[in-house]
Parts: sequence; C-alpha cells; structure tokens
Amino acid sequence: MDLSGKFLIAMPGMGDPRFAHSVVLICAHSEAGAMGVIVNKPGLVHDGPEGFAELLEQLDIPAGPGVQRVPVQYGGPVEPGRGFVLHSGEWFHREGTMWLGADLAMTSTRDILVDLGQGQGPSRALLALGYAGWGPGQLEAEILENGWLTADADTELVFQPGTDGKWDAALRALGIDPVTLSAAAGHA
Repeated sequence: MDLSGKFLIAMPGMGDPRFAHSVVLICAHSEAGAMGVIVNKPGLVHDGPEGFAELLEQLDIPAGPGVQRVPVQYGGPVEPGRGFVLHSGEWFHREGTMWLGADLAMTSTRDILVDLGQGQGPSRALLALGYAGWGPGQLEAEILENGWLTADADTELVFQPGTDGKWDAALRALGIDPVTLSAAAGHA
C-alpha cells in the first residue's frame, strides 16, 4: 500500500491529541515509514497575514514589494522548526521538489522561500512548520486500529483559506457526515 499523495483523515477517537480532527497530506510512504504534513492546523507562531513576512525576516530572506501572502501552519510534531511548502505544480522544475499529483507539490528548500519573498514563487502555497512521521508499519497499524480514514488528496482543500472546516470537508468528500461518525471501532 502506497499512500503517497493521499489524505489521512483522523477519526473522532484519535488517541493522540496532536492529530485530533487532522487532515494529513502524505508526502512519502514506503516500507521504511511515512511522512506527511497536516493541512488544517493553525500555526503556533507566525500566524496571521504578517506571519510569512516575519518568518522571511527571521531567515534573512529579503521580502520584495511583490512578497506573496503565504499561510504559515502547523505541519506536525516532528522537527517543528523545519518548513515544508505545499504548492501548485508550476514551480515543480526545481531541485528538492516532490510531485504529489494533481497540481500539487512539496518543496523544503530555501529557494522557494526566496522566490515567494520576491513574488516569483508558485501561484498557490502553504508553509507548514514541522511534519508527521511514522516508522515502518506504524501508519498501517494505526489505520487498522481505526485511527485514520484514507482519501484521495484534494488540491482545492489543501489551499482553501483558513484551517476551519477542512476536516469536515474531507469527510464530506467521502460521503460521510461528521456528525454521524462514531469513534468506536469494529472488526468483522
């Protein structure tokens, strides 16, 4: 099973509060483990419209007059000081960029921050600080234990403004009303 480029949607009974009501975009998945970025949690720092410009200043990256407004969000509990930019695919030609499909890519190099600071980056972007990681077989076990639902990633949902409502929208895209979803697991 390769979940790269898919969503994980936390079930209501998710035992880890860091992932409660999370929608995670899986960026890489193999026998060695998995890595993903939460797309619906507000940033712990640098939140708000000025957050990206403040972050660029801290990294000594000049912000030109065309600096793009990029949301800065919480990407996960692992390496919270490391940034991952989810972005539209027209910027894919760069080294360090991973294609996730359907006009969606991820870059974790400084180049994209410099370009976004000068207004020359991708047309749509979201900066996530930190990531979610799983060791070999860990994610598969969490799915079997009813911790996560899986779904095709939705580029529009990733770049939807704000963070509220993304969990509900991801569930509704599967035909599930969040109100009727139970935290109880069952196996036949």
